[in-house]
Amino acid sequence: MNIYEALQKYFHFQSFRPGQEEVIHSVLKGKHTMAMLPTGTGKSLCYQLPGYLLQGTVLIVSPLISLMQDQVEQMRMMGEKKVVAINSFLSANERYQILKSLHQYKFIYISPEMLSIPAVLEYCKKVSISLFVIDEAHCISQWGYDFRPDYLRLGEIRKQLGAPTSLALTATATEEVRKDIVQLLELPAVEECIFSVDRPNISMVVHRVQNYEEKIKEMRWLVKKLEKPGIIYFSSKKVCEEMVHILKEDGLLNTAAYHGGMEQEQRMLIQQQFLFDELDIICATSAFGMGINKTNIRFVLHFHMPQSLESYLQEIGRAGRDGSKSIAILLDSPGDIQLPTQLMENELPSDYQIDIYVDNLNQPSASNGLELTDTQKRFLEFYLPSKVPTRQQVEQIKQIRDERLQYKQVKIAQMDKWIKSNMCRRLGILSYFNEAKAAVEVERCCDNCGINLSDYEAHETTETKKVNEPWEVLLQNLLLRK
Repeated sequence: MNIYEALQKYFHFQSFRPGQEEVIHSVLKGKHTMAMLPTGTGKSLCYQLPGYLLQGTVLIVSPLISLMQDQVEQMRMMGEKKVVAINSFLSANERYQILKSLHQYKFIYISPEMLSIPAVLEYCKKVSISLFVIDEAHCISQWGYDFRPDYLRLGEIRKQLGAPTSLALTATATEEVRKDIVQLLELPAVEECIFSVDRPNISMVVHRVQNYEEKIKEMRWLVKKLEKPGIIYFSSKKVCEEMVHILKEDGLLNTAAYHGGMEQEQRMLIQQQFLFDELDIICATSAFGMGINKTNIRFVLHFHMPQSLESYLQEIGRAGRDGSKSIAILLDSPGDIQLPTQLMENELPSDYQIDIYVDNLNQPSASNGLELTDTQKRFLEFYLPSKVPTRQQVEQIKQIRDERLQYKQVKIAQMDKWIKSNMCRRLGILSYFNEAKAAVEVERCCDNCGINLSDYEAHETTETKKVNEPWEVLLQNLLLRK
């Protein structure tokens, strides 16, 4: 069976989307492959189709439980029974039963943390793995050095699994990040399949407001006017929850929050409701959206400034997967850079926290009330050995921390520069990823190039018919409205 017959038999498609065919050919030739395809172009098919043509199992390292569950459910709906996700959502007994019969599965989804558990890795070693996949591979470089250090172990784990053909998939990775991924996975030679990050059907708008109160008013009005469904991104769980209440008070009852502080079952329910059009608006932190297979999202609104252009691109890429016109609006007010900077600084331990943590290793029975976030704790546990480190080792850890902070500061500064720029926003993003602007002009590009924002309004209802002014006039007079 060739790849075209497999495409029709297993997926009922007549043709490949841009990039898919090249990636699949590379993988089937046994080449380690780095693939960068735009968000929403069907990256999962790049390993699922080869899985049906290769002998053995496909092991997919995936960053989020919700993403794993979504992929598993989609495959089961298509008739694939030999697929499973191994994650903390399973009970101990369920996990044991799956691990015992691991050889029976064709597709296995797993997180880097779960794969790093020695007992789990031992079971995986007994399976014949034909393809080792790292989905959302930018997480290796973006999260591996601090937030989720188990990503840094994947290179060694890959070798322990017999160094199978490997496929790293991402939608957003600069050349620097791609090199980092290849190095950390310890891949000897790599075939690169790199396609444009551009999504021409998504218009980009930065709308400046004067203060926080005006930002809330702007958000409320925009969400009422814009065609739905849509996602509003926040950097604060508390603000995320508060805005849900405000929007419901405005009559937008099909609105819900989604963030990492919620129970897993609740998050799964919200995700499913959104996927099946039972919710119109999701107020979310960055925990929501990765891999969400919903094609008709019409807008993505950023209430807070993202920490990097990569994050911004990943989040707006959830809109318009059906190819129809969609819009991404970022609300910008003076001083917005302070929140991502503060979040960045709180993600990593201070000198004081590192020193106290080391003292605790010296005196395990001592209690000094050291409070660490989950991210700070993971960072320290990964970089500091269980035995007492030398002073030189401690200084090295602080240096790693400082380098990481500097890296994140640069990312925030680049994001801030893009927001404040008067140049074409699409060109700014393409330049960031070392891409040239396409020869064909995008009809609805960005606010700096000029677009008609009324194109993105919801269809008129009795409530909206009385509003006759052009969108731009309404925006200019926003403060005059109650």
